[in-house]
Amino acid sequence: MKESTIKDDVLKYLNSLPKCKAIKIHGNAYTEAGTPDIAGCIQGRSFWIELKRPGEEPTVIQRKRIREWSDAGAITGVAESMDDIKRIFSLYI
Repeated sequence: MKESTIKDDVLKYLNSLPKCKAIKIHGNAYTEAGTPDIAGCIQGRSFWIELKRPGEEPTVIQRKRIREWSDAGAITGVAESMDDIKRIFSLYI
């Protein structure tokens, strides 16, 4: 399964939840290295999610960025599937 397929399903799902807005972050020269793939807000709380194909692991810099966002109070996680997304957001649905 391609990461883009997971991304499309994740965005559709998250944007269907009440009080939730999610977008895909595209890496470029203006984006901090390791920035997670999906950013948004649910019920007033920001979230940052790194998407991976099954069996892939986040890089060291991706793990660092996830930890920084988590330390700042954001909801964070790494997701390979919709089950992972539902687990990460289980307190908010």
